Amino acid sequence: MAAADWIPGLTAAREYRPAWLPKDVLAGIVLTTLLVPQGMAYAELAGLPAITGLYTSILCLLAYAVFGPSRVLVLGPDSSLGPMIAAVILPIAASDGDPAKAVALASMLGLLVGLFMTVAGAAKLGFIADLLSHPTQLGYVNGLALTILIGQLPKLFGFSTDGDGLIAEATGFVHGVAAGETVPASLAIGAGGLLVILLLQRWVPKVPGILVAVLGGIAAVTLLGLTDNGVDVVGPLPQGFPPFDIPSVSWSDLGLLAAGALGITLVSVTDTISTASAFAERSGQEVRGNQEMIGIGAANIASGFFQGFPVSTSGSRTAVAFTAGARSQLTGVVGAGAITLMLVLAPGLLEDLPQPMLAAVVIAASLSLADPAGLRRLWRQRRIEFALAVAAFLGVALLGVLPGILVAVVLSVLNVFRRLWWPYRAVLGRAGGVDGYHDLREFPDAVQIPGLMMFRFDAPLIFANARTFREEVRHLAHTDPAPEWILVAAEPITDVDTTAADMLEDLDEELNAAGISLVFAEMKSPVREKIDRYGLTRTIDPEHFYPTVEDAVAAFRMISSRPEEPTA
Repeated sequence: MAAADWIPGLTAAREYRPAWLPKDVLAGIVLTTLLVPQGMAYAELAGLPAITGLYTSILCLLAYAVFGPSRVLVLGPDSSLGPMIAAVILPIAASDGDPAKAVALASMLGLLVGLFMTVAGAAKLGFIADLLSHPTQLGYVNGLALTILIGQLPKLFGFSTDGDGLIAEATGFVHGVAAGETVPASLAIGAGGLLVILLLQRWVPKVPGILVAVLGGIAAVTLLGLTDNGVDVVGPLPQGFPPFDIPSVSWSDLGLLAAGALGITLVSVTDTISTASAFAERSGQEVRGNQEMIGIGAANIASGFFQGFPVSTSGSRTAVAFTAGARSQLTGVVGAGAITLMLVLAPGLLEDLPQPMLAAVVIAASLSLADPAGLRRLWRQRRIEFALAVAAFLGVALLGVLPGILVAVVLSVLNVFRRLWWPYRAVLGRAGGVDGYHDLREFPDAVQIPGLMMFRFDAPLIFANARTFREEVRHLAHTDPAPEWILVAAEPITDVDTTAADMLEDLDEELNAAGISLVFAEMKSPVREKIDRYGLTRTIDPEHFYPTVEDAVAAFRMISSRPEEPTA
């Protein structure tokens, strides 16, 4: 494979058009106004110092510009990953309360996520994004949004709680408010900032609401001296470019970090493929899922070596950059450069940023994550998938974000097996006014041919549903009067495994003993080849495989001398 295939940035640099430069620079500056406050807010959401969010933003943008295939995707700290990172590192770091240990753990977590991503991309395992079905992903994201919202409310009100988990945090918040721990100035500036963000996003989306709120919060703290009224601020930030650092963690912690990294990788991959697909058509590109994984893996590795933490794509920031005119990853490079210049030349610019304002930024993000309309749509369209979404929601809300992602994956897989275990089955007949043979449930007046039972099984025939197939055929064989042929319309059967093959052999012998023939029509060639390889034609008559249902019906009439059946 050519170097350009592994490093898309080389091709991007070679094909870059000078006319794009002004648009990319402008989009990068606009993007920076979002990257800085969100990066700091999401770092604190992950239980880390705010400065690490800026370090992470710089390195992930630079690395993705080199290794990422998309021209417009924007990476960075993400609200959906913040609680997962916190759930992994805080229980380990809480033993000694050392912030430096938390940063090292988060950096190692980023390296592990990057490693898993890169290996999965190189091995072309992009399909793992499909482990989260849309209903379970919807439930998980809504549960995550509620968890983030409840977790940030104490910070918005100016106090903190010691609760761990949604219920404990909600209880702690209520007790704190009831005990009079609310700091009025903190609540005023945080709620006011949240209101500004939401109103501008709703009514004047072209105005950067987060930037307006952040600048207003800094101005209020500076001019009104709100720190004297109990408002916490970010404080001075370290000056200079992010320092290179190889994270040091104990071997005993690696197992927990690796488990958490797997969950974060799955969420990040799913989010990335979804976001990339949404913007690929708009930017005239094709989604390269495996290379996306390599690009995001490189971004995570780069962040991990510079005191960063795991990152993912951001649909909202990508939309901002795209709307601002971004044409290439130079937009991200400009954003990274602007953040770096701020840290080198003016690190004190954000020291008066109020903590309740960061809570407002995170709460606004959580509200954008929530999709109650999607849940209502599932309720109307398919109740079983609504139940899956609710189960995933409760998994996050009651068990936590990491167990919640495991619940979501398990539910998605079980839903697939449910459809394989109990696929749709139909008895067919000839209906009036339409060609062919159709489901009696849909055409109850359809006519069946005496002595011939036509049956359709809408799934691959495998170990999980072999018993279901056998019991259904047995039931048809015991109808009164008993059929002479049971004809399986086999077009939907895309596979037959060895367990199902053994079942078919036993079933055919059982039916033969009762004077009934098991017959197949429209079986796909690859499946028929497996039937031959399994040796099933020793018991099932090779003449009982027909290219079409009509051919099988004609053969039955010839053998049984049945006349043409009337149509309904």
